[in-house]
Amino acid sequence: MTKPKLPKTAEKKPVEDKKPVEEAPADAPAEPEASKAEPEAPPSPEPEASSEPPAASPAEETPSREEGAPAENEAPPEEGAPPTDSGPPAEEGAAPPAEETPAEPVPAAEPEPEPEPVCTPTSEPIGLCVDDVSDTSITLKWRRPEKIGAAELEGYGVEYCKEGTDEWIPAIDGLTDRTSMIVKNLTTGDKLQFRVRAYNMAGPSAPATLAQPVTIREIMQRPKIWLPRILRQTLIKKVGDTVNIVIPFQGKPRPKVTWSKDGEPLSPQFASVRNSEVDTILFIRKTERKHSGQYDLQVQIENVEDTAKVTLQIVDLPGPPEALKIVDIWGFNVALEWKPPKDNGNCEIVGYNIQKADKKTMEWYTVYEQYRRTNCVVSDLIMGNEYVFRVFSINLVGFSTEPCQTKDSVYIQKTGIVYKPPSYKEHDFSEAPKFTHPLMNRSVIAGYNATLSCSVRGIPKPKVTWYKNKMDITHEAKYRMLSKQGVLTLEIRKPCPFDGGVYMCKAVNDSGEDIVECKLEVRPQIAKEEKKDAKK
Repeated sequence: MTKPKLPKTAEKKPVEDKKPVEEAPADAPAEPEASKAEPEAPPSPEPEASSEPPAASPAEETPSREEGAPAENEAPPEEGAPPTDSGPPAEEGAAPPAEETPAEPVPAAEPEPEPEPVCTPTSEPIGLCVDDVSDTSITLKWRRPEKIGAAELEGYGVEYCKEGTDEWIPAIDGLTDRTSMIVKNLTTGDKLQFRVRAYNMAGPSAPATLAQPVTIREIMQRPKIWLPRILRQTLIKKVGDTVNIVIPFQGKPRPKVTWSKDGEPLSPQFASVRNSEVDTILFIRKTERKHSGQYDLQVQIENVEDTAKVTLQIVDLPGPPEALKIVDIWGFNVALEWKPPKDNGNCEIVGYNIQKADKKTMEWYTVYEQYRRTNCVVSDLIMGNEYVFRVFSINLVGFSTEPCQTKDSVYIQKTGIVYKPPSYKEHDFSEAPKFTHPLMNRSVIAGYNATLSCSVRGIPKPKVTWYKNKMDITHEAKYRMLSKQGVLTLEIRKPCPFDGGVYMCKAVNDSGEDIVECKLEVRPQIAKEEKKDAKK
């Protein structure tokens, strides 16, 4: 019987294997089985076996019968078999239980590592540009990548390469967390190319590279465009006008000036450009509609630049309105309707001019000027006359060269017109009387005239009645009743203590009535002797 070959790792670390252990050699102690399981018969000893027990092969789970291992439920090994390391030797003649299956010792399970999330490199940084250049340094700026991915962004790596070589040199050791960097200690006059890469757990992203190399030299004055205020809004010119745009700028050494229109370089046949050290001039001798658009100006020194834009709008006369038609005719009135022109002259239509003409004379008279709607009613037409109509469209430049005229004429019939006045529902203005200011309690001295006042409103004008202690005093001579614009006054001539009591005013009309009341106290006069006694 041959001994199976074992790998070297198995001989060094037999305990780490989690699979069942194969039979041990003869001179090695047998491994104990769980719950005093039946011991396995050891294979025949070999002289070259090592004193250290080799580990079993992880591929095999149970010992093979061909190698001489006893089958399950066979008799225990003979007396004198070597005992195991961890337990006492098996008793002689003891039979294994039939219902139990031999179990192998299972080492403690090691925790499985958590699966790492699948991550990919980020996209390249965007917007890499040069912010400043000096004799020995350069300032770069960029923005974060659009796609970061599952892993966090660790930083950015900045590298530069001398023109004509392929060797990229890191600008700093390690990474930077910022989106700008000043690369120092550069050689004056070198023409260098720069690139930036974003790093995460998956590695570097694709590089963001400058469009062209940068010469390391000091810019005496940064390029700057001084755009005139009038050019910060849309410049409007008529067709055939001359355009002469002068834009000053600064920069040392002399910057490179570039004009473009709608993203494309400006052709000399399209517009003339003259540049000097301090300004640039855009000149168009005779404008056309095609000259409308956005003009971009770029002033650049190395990779430091400044930009400005000028919007030019060339306007022309509009086209005539369309589909002018007569919608309705009644009495002396005609309703017209039309559609806006197809060509607005490259600017807003500010209105329409509507004209009428008698077909006998064909003399045109303006009905509406700068009328904003696309429909109108022409009134005050003469009975028995036949009319035609036309409409001009108007924009910033002026009237359209041609009008839109109605195809048919309108005849105003000589028919009798019976005027029917409109019927209106009469509004009921009636209102029940209501006192807006009530009577107030008063205390007066006998012998002096006293007045009680209140105010009332109501439609129609209410009838007012005065009462003293619920007795009508309308026809008594001692009282005088006044009414002026809703203010009611009761005058009591030289009252005596007998005139005190409860006074009531009642207002009545067809819609209802209202009542107010008050108390009047009349105090007797104090005699002169009583006054003297009171003073003493």
